Amino acid sequence: MLRFIFRWLFAKNGWTVNNPLLDQCQHCVMIGAPHTSNWDFVYCIIAFEVMNIPLRFTIKKEWMRFPLSLFVAPLGGVAIDRSPKGGKVRLSMVEAMTNLLKSHKRMALVVTPEGTRKAVPALKTGFYHVAVNAGVPIALGYLDYAKKEAGVGKIIYPSGDMAKDLLEITEFYKGISARYQELNSFAQPGFTGMPKHSNNE
Repeated sequence: MLRFIFRWLFAKNGWTVNNPLLDQCQHCVMIGAPHTSNWDFVYCIIAFEVMNIPLRFTIKKEWMRFPLSLFVAPLGGVAIDRSPKGGKVRLSMVEAMTNLLKSHKRMALVVTPEGTRKAVPALKTGFYHVAVNAGVPIALGYLDYAKKEAGVGKIIYPSGDMAKDLLEITEFYKGISARYQELNSFAQPGFTGMPKHSNNE
């Protein structure tokens, strides 16, 4: 029922989808950007369902308990349990997400690399390490509010040169209009996505 309502809102507001890269989006890290509004999540869920992409997003295991699971699971939520087991150390988020992708043959694990709805000086790079460790591509999913278009515009196969790959990613998103463009990190002058403290190892 909730998905039907979302689809109705999507069409009613004049949104369309564009994804010529469907076959390459079935097992990947999926970027959702630019991220400046809570509406991004709603449109993202609808668009990927319309495009038949197996979208999943990580969430704390507490959110997957009844009755919240009745709402979260059908939307694509998957629990992340990082608690130590058998005397082992607690998993990092990168390790947990990597294991999740490795355990599924068909999954587009969505991330918002800005990490917030506000403009940031650099991207969080965990998604890149997940893609490298899981051996999957990075799909550049987008919401263009000026065109009212959702889609996947490019596929990045990590080269190992993170600075180069992040620059390619940010260059793509510079042409995408966010809901609140003043909060769009990619629209900032000189934005490369690369954290200044990173040594690119």
